Amino acid sequence: MSLTLPRAPTPDQRLGRLEDPVGDFPFYNGAPTAISGAQWLLVMVATAVGFGLLIAPITWPGGAIGAWIPVLLFPAIPLAALAFVAPDSWRAIFGKVGWRELRLMIGFALLNIVVTMSVGVLVNTYAEVSSNAAGAKLASQDVQGQLQMFARMAPQLFGEELVTLLPFLALMHLFTHRFGAGRKGAIVAAWLISSLIFAMLHLPTYNWNWIQCIAIIGTARLVLTLPWIMTKNIWVSTGAHITNDWLIFGAGLLGAGLAAKA
Repeated sequence: MSLTLPRAPTPDQRLGRLEDPVGDFPFYNGAPTAISGAQWLLVMVATAVGFGLLIAPITWPGGAIGAWIPVLLFPAIPLAALAFVAPDSWRAIFGKVGWRELRLMIGFALLNIVVTMSVGVLVNTYAEVSSNAAGAKLASQDVQGQLQMFARMAPQLFGEELVTLLPFLALMHLFTHRFGAGRKGAIVAAWLISSLIFAMLHLPTYNWNWIQCIAIIGTARLVLTLPWIMTKNIWVSTGAHITNDWLIFGAGLLGAGLAAKA
């Protein structure tokens, strides 16, 4: 069944060159399906449940196979909730993936690395920063374990896109319907708030370092949301996120290997 996407906003409603001049964000304005405030609340609860299962100290059965359970449930639960409230149009957050989309994934991943490294150097000058324990865990694994960790990053990072971009759409609905904001203002507000939420979700990962999470992780999220704003295609932001993390963790793993041989 074909899916009718929302019509493109007029040029004066778009964020200039930050948006492709085609299509619009789904759901926030009733297209292709209207989602009520109560339904958005259900989707947000499902998003929180998925994230909670990801970080909960649960010993999943099945060893290496069991380790896939939380990273698969993380995106599956909010996506199932979206499909429940919009059964005929939940696929509107997805788009095609061609050469342009692949180039955008790589380009935004590289841009994000440059931006976050620059912000990280600045923050590290004035405050202490904490390392991500996943890097040390990755370095401690054998080759098979490392490959499995890299593979599990893909569904987990897709879940991180959902935990950011579904609230983005819910916030756009809130600002346009409850507060009467214009489209541009709603986009900027949703962009900033969803990035702040994403940053705060990383507090346990970085030893509750608020400065680091808000400044570095929040900035990274602002950049990684740009391909979503541009294309309205969650595959593009997900691809950029996966490429970003694979490059960062891969470089860290390579550096640790070279240091061990020195």
